[in-house]
Amino acid sequence: MDELVVSTEVYADPEEVYAFLLDFPQYANYSEYLREVTTVSGDGGPGTQYALTFAWWKISYTARSEVTGVEPPERIDWEITKDIDAGGCWRVTPPEIGDGVDDPEDPSDADPNGNAPCEVALEVEFDPGSASSDALDLPRLVSFDWVLKKAIPLIRSEAERVVERAVQDLEGSTRDVDLDVYVDSNRI
Repeated sequence: MDELVVSTEVYADPEEVYAFLLDFPQYANYSEYLREVTTVSGDGGPGTQYALTFAWWKISYTARSEVTGVEPPERIDWEITKDIDAGGCWRVTPPEIGDGVDDPEDPSDADPNGNAPCEVALEVEFDPGSASSDALDLPRLVSFDWVLKKAIPLIRSEAERVVERAVQDLEGSTRDVDLDVYVDSNRI
């Protein structure tokens, strides 16, 4: 399995961050290649299913995902349910006691409004070898292997873009978002 983790700090209440991330249909607002997220069934909790429509180059594909577990306000687990072995989670880590507003004597980690940062992370695991070549209707003379070779490196930039834009919406302002990126893959 290839693994990618993109994390950063966000100056917002962990419960607010969690509720924001639980709203999967909004993710199309943050991604260059994700065109639409439609709720197929459910209310956002375990068992909720989504159709995620991606478009890149001359290719369009609708993935199916399912929320597999939630631990409010700290974790949302999901998996892709067809055509590839993939899944991941959103993780929200509340600020430690003593940071920002919890310790008025040490506001060094707080933003100008006194909000202490929590950490938000998008974790993704996938097995490119499990991808089904039957899932795509490819143009003539285009091989599935070529598509994988070109598309897999885009996963990292898309994950970074989603996290960065979500943070900016959560904070209600634009700032340079420092991302920590962990990659366990020679493809991304």
